Formats: sequence, C-alpha cells, structure tokens
Amino acid sequence: MSTTPDGFGPRLRALRLAAGLSQEQLAHAAGVSVRALTYMERGRTRGPQRRTVEALAEALGLNEDDARSLETAAAPGRRRARTAVHPVSSGFLPLPWDVGDFTARGSALEALEALVEGPPPARPPVAVVTGTPGLGKTTFAVHAAHRLADRFPDGQFHLDLRAMDPHPVRPDDALARLLRELGVAEVSLPGSLEDRVGLLRSLTANRRLLLVLDNAADEKQVRPLILGSGTSLTLITSRNSLNGLEAVHRVELPLLRREESVELLARIIGRERVAREAQAARDLADRCGRLPLALRITGQRLAARPQESLSRLADLLGREERRLDLLRAGDLTVRAAFTLSYQQLDGVSRRLLRRCALATGPDTSPEVAALLAGVPLRDAELRLEELCDHGLLLADPSVERYRFHDLLALFTAERVAAEDDPVAREAAVSRTARWMLARATAAALHFDAEHHGPPTGDPEPATAPTGRDRARAWLEAERAQWLAAFHHAGAAGWNRQVLDAAEAMHWFSDLTHHWPQWADVFRQAAEAARALGSLREEATHLNYLAWAHNSCTHRPEAGLEAADAALVAARACDDRIQIGWALGYGARALSRLGRTDEAIARLRASADCLRHDASPPGRLALMTSLNALGEALRQHGRADEALPHHLHSLELCRQDHPGIVPQMLSLYEAVTLRHLGNSYAALDRSREAETSLRQALTGFEEHDMPGATGLTQLELGRVLRDLDRPDEARTVLAAALHTLTTHHHPLQAGAADELRSLTTNPVDAPGTPLGRAGG
Repeated sequence: MSTTPDGFGPRLRALRLAAGLSQEQLAHAAGVSVRALTYMERGRTRGPQRRTVEALAEALGLNEDDARSLETAAAPGRRRARTAVHPVSSGFLPLPWDVGDFTARGSALEALEALVEGPPPARPPVAVVTGTPGLGKTTFAVHAAHRLADRFPDGQFHLDLRAMDPHPVRPDDALARLLRELGVAEVSLPGSLEDRVGLLRSLTANRRLLLVLDNAADEKQVRPLILGSGTSLTLITSRNSLNGLEAVHRVELPLLRREESVELLARIIGRERVAREAQAARDLADRCGRLPLALRITGQRLAARPQESLSRLADLLGREERRLDLLRAGDLTVRAAFTLSYQQLDGVSRRLLRRCALATGPDTSPEVAALLAGVPLRDAELRLEELCDHGLLLADPSVERYRFHDLLALFTAERVAAEDDPVAREAAVSRTARWMLARATAAALHFDAEHHGPPTGDPEPATAPTGRDRARAWLEAERAQWLAAFHHAGAAGWNRQVLDAAEAMHWFSDLTHHWPQWADVFRQAAEAARALGSLREEATHLNYLAWAHNSCTHRPEAGLEAADAALVAARACDDRIQIGWALGYGARALSRLGRTDEAIARLRASADCLRHDASPPGRLALMTSLNALGEALRQHGRADEALPHHLHSLELCRQDHPGIVPQMLSLYEAVTLRHLGNSYAALDRSREAETSLRQALTGFEEHDMPGATGLTQLELGRVLRDLDRPDEARTVLAAALHTLTTHHHPLQAGAADELRSLTTNPVDAPGTPLGRAGG
C-alpha cells in the first residue's frame, strides 16, 4: 500500500479516494451516515468506535494489515475510561454491545436523529424511552447510541441505574461515577448533591456527550443527572413513564408488527429456515404477542436447536398454561421480566392488577376493577393509571378502559392462582356480578316501551348513566362484563334477578339484534322462569328466544323449536298476547325454511288472535303480525295482497296509543315503511318504494339501528338501480356493504354482489324481521 497521511481523518479520506468511492458510496456500504463520514474525514470525530472502523475497513476492502493500521489511527482519539475498582458492580460501563439482529423501530430512530441534527436547542435534548416490560427499551437505546455515537466525539457513557434492585443507584452515587469518568479525582469530588450537579454541568457545558441512563427508577433519581446546557444528548430508559420530567422527547415503543416480528426471527435463526415454515413463523409471532423479549427468547431457543421445527414450537406455545414456562432461554425469561415490575408495586396495586385478570372481555373499566379488588373507585382510577405508567396495563387512547398485553394477562392469571384465596376470589366475582347485573337492568329500562318514569334499581344512582344515549353507551361498552354477570347469576340460581334483567333487556335487544348473545340470554331466562314455575314468563322468554334465533343467530330451525315451545306454555296459561307472538315467531321461522303456506296460515291466526286486544302490548304485537303477514305474502309472489296489511300497520303506528312511548311508535313506523317499500318494489312501483325506504332509513338511523340500516340501504340500492340511477345506487350499496360487513350480517355477500354488478337482475333477499317490531 502507498504511504497514507497520519491521523485517522486524513488516512480515511486517502483510503476512500484510492478505492474510487464517493462519500455517499462508502457511507452506504459501511452503514454510517454521510454526515458522520464527513465528520470523521474532517477530524471532528477523532476516534470512532471500533465497530465503525471495522465496518469502514470492510467496505473499503482493506487487507488485515491496512485494517489494523486504520484502527491504530483511530484509537488515540477515543476517550479512555478510568479504571474503576468494581467496574461491573458499580453500574457504570462503556456502551454495551449493539445487537447485530436489531429489527424495526425505524421511525423512532429517525426521530432521535432529527432531534440531534436539528437546530441547537435551548437545553441539551433528553429522550425518554418507556413501555411494557420486554419491549426492548434498553436494546433500542443502546442501538440508538451506537448509531448516533459519531455525532458525539467527546464521549459516550452508559449508566445502569438499577431501578429493579432493592436499592437503586442513588443520584449522588451516579453523579460521582460520572464525574470520575470525566476526569475528576476522588479527592476533588464535592460532598453535596447540589455541588456535584453544578460541577457536572460546568464540565459538560462545552462538550458534546451522549449519556445513556438505563433502567431509571423515577424522576427524582434522574433529574440531577440531566445536563443543563450544551449540545449533549441524554437517553433515558425506564419501566416507569417518568411523566414528571419536563421538556423531554418521548419514545413510546409499540409492539412489533407481525411482519417485523417474523423479520426478527429470520435475523436470529436464518431466512431460509423461516421461509421453509412461513406460516409457523407468523404463528410464533402471534404466540409471543409480538413482544421483542419473547421473540428473542424464541429465536435463541430455535438457534440452539437447529433441528427443531418452528411448527412444533408454535404448537407448544399454543397451550397457554405452558407458554410462560417455554419462553425461557438461559437466564432470559419473560416471566422474570414481568415479575421485576410486579414486585415494585404495593400490596393494593398488586391486588388490583390481579383482579383485573378476573374481568371478562378484552378490557375493563375502573368500576369493574374497583369492584373486583374491593377498593374505592377513586383509588382504583388513580392506581390503574399508575399501572399504565409502569407498563403493566395498556390504556385505551379514547375512553377510560384498560387491557393487558397477551403475555401479561397470562402472568397475572398465574399470580391470581398463586396469591388469591379461592373463597375471596369467588366473593369478589359474585360481588361484581350482582352490581353489574343491577346496573345493566336499570340501564336497559331506558329502552322499555312499557316502563314510565326514570329507571330504578341501580346499585349506585349517583354514578348511573342517565338518558338513552349514555345508557346505551354503557351497555355496549360493558357488554362482555354484564353478560358474564348474567351467566354467573344463572349458575348461582339467582332466578328472579335473571328474569328481571332479561325482561328489562328485551326492548334494548331490538336495537342490537346483530348481537348473537341474545339467544343465550333468553334461553337462560326461560330456564329461570321454568325453575320458578312461572308459565307466563316461560312463554314470554321462549318467544324472545325464538326472535333471537330468527333475527340474531339466523337459525330458523331453532327459532321454530323455541316458538312451538312458547306456544305450548302460552296456551297452558291462556295468555293471548304470548299465543299471538308465538304464532308469529313460528311463522317467520317457517318462512325462512321455505314453508310459506304454513307461515301464512300461522300469521293469519296470529293477527286474528291479537286483533281485538287494545292494550299497548296487544297493539304492538298486532302491528308486528301484520307486517310479518305482508312480508310472507310478498315473498310468495302476492305483493298486491301484502300491501293492505302494511298500510293497516302504518295506520296503527300513526294513531295515539296511551302507554306506548313515542320513540317505540316511531321505530315501528320505520319498520313498517321498510316493508311497505319492499312491497311497492315488488309491484314495480319504484318511485313509491324509494320514498318509503328513504323514510325508513331515516328512522333507523335516528334510532341508531345499524343492522336495519344496512338492510334498508341494500334494498334502497336495488330500487335506485331499477330507476336507472346507477351512481346513486352505487353510493347507497357501498354504504350497505360497509354497514353489513361491520356488523357481520349474513347479507353482506349479497350487498357485495349487487355492488359488483349493478346490471344484475334484482333478487329479493330472504326476509329478515327485525324483532318485536316485526321488521
């Protein structure tokens, strides 16, 4: 090799030019930024890290002697660390090794680079990296530090503050270690914390340093270590959110995406191995909850067992009771990472966290958590936020609800089994079930057409949801929890509470008939009535069950069976209204089964049974039967006979009925208008059909009934197509497809077909009555 200049920067530039490479080409090949390479060549970075020099030597194609010579030129520029008496136990180390398989986090890294490369800040920038245990906070900070190291030529330091130890590093000890590293003799160290802070800030004011404060316990520990002036960068990692730190850049690491998780596995065990079992690799990503620590453990296990198939390990991890046991590789365990954070909590917060695992559904509210833990609501609200700050719970960004990461849910369930007395646990579940069922019953009464005055019976009236909108929001948000309470009540033999709740719910169910759970609710209510020996209530809830199978689960065979059982019970107690309902629900099931003549006969009998009952329940039942009769006739090709029945029902809707709330009558009117519109369409009276369906659609939207809205949009789209208005039809059908798909309605495929081809001849969809309103 020809003679090269002395000094690392000139030597590097000469080698680059000799290799015929531009700065951009060398930077790309070595994996460094062009700016960093420029700093090195100009001497602004006097001693880059050994790994950087090795990457440059490889990119330049240097032989062993030339690479060693380049490293020798870089070495004098590096700041030498003073020898510590106990370098490892002291917690102070040079930057740890950067992992070679670091994956993803590109946007977070770019944000840090922008923070460093932007205009000089008023104070040295500080970035706080927080998140759930196992998210790879330290790995990220170390990788970022290595990536940014060349921007900080005056030194890069790493200090483990040992937040999870019984006695974390004290701020004055941390300052002493930093000052010694910066050249302050032991005898010159100030005695007070304030003086050490002042000395650190004076020594660093004109230096460009990178400081990694890893594993910080709290704000009190790190505040004295934050530099006061200059252009140095401080990276802080913590399991605590450190919300008390002002004017800091926050890096909230999310879970890896599925493809990023698979990429990490590929970098650990090899791309060919992952490619051979691509689906198993995706399954492993899911089993690991896309948590970097769990993925790394899984990858290292597979790397150590080159013959083990990915699918075998995915199957093993599929067994939840063994998952945390298997997520272990040497001294790395997911359970240990969670345990460290759990042990930092006081006894009440531990119990609150454990009891959240007893809640049903994907998330929990403060009310449920407080009930399960047996603590005041206000206390629970504050502690839940603290658990989020510790990374043990995840907060919903828009509402006050909390959930676990999948693996943390398994860990917490283990702690419940290990620490909670079974008797106390059962008492907590029962206490919560009684409270939830009582509130759900009271909230549902907001929708009862036969209930007048404000609902009663809420266990805590001061916090009860007021008004239909808030009641509905609560019932929908807490659906999983109050349904669990309902089933708990049934198993516990609380038959009267079960019946009261189901009876309160039956009008609300008309607004949410896209919920298949209604079949379970009304089946259990019928069983409770049977246990109490109440034939009338048994007939009533068997009719509700028939409705649920017709309209919610779309199982007409089950609907017919329930309606026939309701008819037997209703006749046994001579309840004419329930007889009329049973005949009507049975007819709807028969219609769906293609037994139209039998359906029409039952509906005529139903209408005859109800025609002379002027009570509010009788009027509602008659309107329903008339609509159902008209629908059956229309589907049988007799729309001209159907029309008078729908018009009669519409006339009844618009009459004054003392005892029926106006909202219920307007809902029945919307249902009737939908049927009327479909009959007009069958008679090729498309303009009249459009008018009726648009009015029905407005009514369903006002009542916030997405299932009925989607069906009416589908039917209106067909009418607009027949009117040769394809653009309008396309818009309405697209809305129908979105609504029906969102609510998992079986007619979503029909909407998709109509949208794909507006020229296809319209095919009447099978009837889908809404429910007690006969829609």
